[in-house]
Amino acid sequence: MTTTSSTAAPSVGTGPAVLPGTPVVPGVAYGPVIRPSGAVRLPEDDGTVVPEEARAGEKQRFVAAADVVADRLGRRAAGATGVSAEVLATTAGLARDRGLLSAVEQRIDGGTLAAVATVQAAQQFVDLFTGLGGLMAERVTDVRDVRDRIVAELTGQGEPGVPSPVVPSVLLADDLAPADTAGLDPARVTGLATRLGGTTSHTAIIARQLGLPCVVAVHGLDDVPSGATVLLDGDRGTVTVDPDPEDARARVTAARLAAESLAGYRGPGRTRDGVVVKVLANVQDGAGARAAAAAHAEGVGLLRTELAFLGRAEEPSVDEQARGYAEVFAAFEGRRVVLRTLDAGSDKPLAFATPPDEANPALGVRGLRIARRDPGLLERQLDAVAEAARLTGSQPWVMAPMVATVGEAADFARQVRDRGLVPGVMIEVPSAALLADRLLRHVDFLSIGTNDLSQYALAADRLSADLADLTDPWQPALLALVQLTAAAGERAGKPVGVCGEAAADPLLACVLVGLGITSLSCATSSVAGVGARLAGVDLAACRAAAEAALATDDPQAARAAARTALAAG
Repeated sequence: MTTTSSTAAPSVGTGPAVLPGTPVVPGVAYGPVIRPSGAVRLPEDDGTVVPEEARAGEKQRFVAAADVVADRLGRRAAGATGVSAEVLATTAGLARDRGLLSAVEQRIDGGTLAAVATVQAAQQFVDLFTGLGGLMAERVTDVRDVRDRIVAELTGQGEPGVPSPVVPSVLLADDLAPADTAGLDPARVTGLATRLGGTTSHTAIIARQLGLPCVVAVHGLDDVPSGATVLLDGDRGTVTVDPDPEDARARVTAARLAAESLAGYRGPGRTRDGVVVKVLANVQDGAGARAAAAAHAEGVGLLRTELAFLGRAEEPSVDEQARGYAEVFAAFEGRRVVLRTLDAGSDKPLAFATPPDEANPALGVRGLRIARRDPGLLERQLDAVAEAARLTGSQPWVMAPMVATVGEAADFARQVRDRGLVPGVMIEVPSAALLADRLLRHVDFLSIGTNDLSQYALAADRLSADLADLTDPWQPALLALVQLTAAAGERAGKPVGVCGEAAADPLLACVLVGLGITSLSCATSSVAGVGARLAGVDLAACRAAAEAALATDDPQAARAAARTALAAG
């Protein structure tokens, strides 16, 4: 059973100490601890004034350093796929952000050295995003990461990040910049635990994509020194310091054998008694779609389209978008591909679309709401989807994010149908779950985004370690909203899927099926685990597990109740 509300960490150094956290990615890792390389030394303002004639040169030094950082991250993004590519592209874009450049140049114009101006300008944005709260917390980590990389380039220090260990090791950190997580090599870093973060933070999502056992919000992690031996359990959500070596090796072996048993999974997704449950993949590009097809995903349940838009000063053309979508459609010829229209705003700002100074971006102009300011942005994207469908002979399903009202769903459905496509909407806002019956009068399917739905339903920042228990996808309130939405789909005879990170948990997948969910979309690395777990249970057991979880009062009890019900079934 996972504990997420411990008020005191067990002492370290008096025998095996079990540090509790929140499980993110299942699996077991055992080995020595490594930590991110030493922090970049940030220069302080010692009163040095740059002569007026040298200030243009200081500006050029900053621009050159920022370009080096952006190019380096951009190259990594080009070699990555999925969420890793998106995160690296976003961070590269931040290095060239016009607001950051302007803030640095203003300080240099006042006589401040480029490196000091970088620190001061970055702090301005850290203070701004911290004050805004919500999802902007992820931007604070990104800003500090870019600051450190630019300062290191300006001052000749080594690039910050995660070391490459000689032997397979477990990475422990206070927090990780998403760009560092995206660059991890699972052959060298076999597990990841952080003191901060939640189950739906970018770091957690990337770890899931990499199939890297991961635990977040771990109490007492700061007390574990580099070089100590730990056993990280991504199923139980624990980090054990100085474990019994024999027991640790036995658990690693058992986890390895369990993982190897999944290699035989070929789909299609169905329960032991033959109930069809499509197991789909979340992807962002053609390479990710081809990898998902090779992993026996039955289709795509969430095609994130933000990658083509991030880090750009202008919107990509219809032709450019269409080429990217066509790659994904071609990878799953004749099979379901669900595309989500642009979900920008909040922690994914766009220079050409996002309001610059929103008081609360998480509750502001994001997702479908961007079309209120610029209807053409959505219209051109739908034109691109229709063109990609024509080129590949496909009929993709298209859904809008952040739908809150029936009117929004109806207008979106009309535009999608006008282009010969299949319309749907995401259920991420509690009002949409409450009105699911009415939404289904206008659209052909619903897809539940559990990441945002949990955040908005429980009024808890999904990136806050202090609130990780509230945004846990096992929260009974969230499960009740899923049940409500699935029941509406059953009455209408229309499918309801889950494409949030909850779908990647094999145990929770059984509960979701018991609640009436008809498809599950997860990271490619999770497809086999989810499919294999469903194949071992029947629908009656899933329903019993769902009822048991709904009857509890907290996530820990819900997990335990579901596990007991499935074992009995």
